[in-house]
Amino acid sequence: MFNVSSAVPGQQEANFMAFPPKSMADFGDFTKFFAEMKMPAMPDMDAFVAATRRNMETLTAANRVALEGAQAVARRHMEIMQQSMTEMTEAMRAITTTESPQAKAAKQAELLKHAYERAVANIKELGDMIQKSNAEALKLLNTRFTEAMDEIKQLAEKSASK
Repeated sequence: MFNVSSAVPGQQEANFMAFPPKSMADFGDFTKFFAEMKMPAMPDMDAFVAATRRNMETLTAANRVALEGAQAVARRHMEIMQQSMTEMTEAMRAITTTESPQAKAAKQAELLKHAYERAVANIKELGDMIQKSNAEALKLLNTRFTEAMDEIKQLAEKSASK
């Protein structure tokens, strides 16, 4: 038996189990322990597999939405770059045809103002596109998460009633 000794050598306070154990009897009555232990019910495997499949389908759909959004942003960014290059070429042509220094300065200020306004509008447009794409993907994930929580609740109620 396991000996817990007091501060006085040679005295024993309690006898629990022999240490090291010499036989299975030294471990105590584990059959009683395991008989009283409640094991959780096994989940419905078909429901579990179906829920996992729906989770994966939702993740795939959300990734597809995010990818399509990123591709749309990249296409629009390329269009903006091409448009900017065309506008810059036209602006350079307009500046070189202006004769007086005052007219050139006025033209440059006008072009700079236009370029700034255009850049701000383009940044806002791209930001809105990204935000819309992210919102769509997040909506899919949130909807599936809510459904999954409802499924878990139903499985818990089902297994508790057994």
